[in-house]
Amino acid sequence: MKKDIHPTYYQNAQVKCSCGHTFTVGSTKESIEVEICSVCHPFYTGKEKIIDRAGQVQKFRERLSKKRKA
Repeated sequence: MKKDIHPTYYQNAQVKCSCGHTFTVGSTKESIEVEICSVCHPFYTGKEKIIDRAGQVQKFRERLSKKRKA
């Protein structure tokens, strides 16, 4: 590596989430603010909303068949 061209690496950079959770990571920034983290993300909390795509397609086809009859 060349000297004096790389950014300073912070081994204990603080990450602050909008939910209030904080944790440390290695980064080139001393502190990082994020909107969502693993504590509040729906995928990790189990509050994930499942979309029924098959039901939406079926509803569309029903509406389409009604238009063709009329």
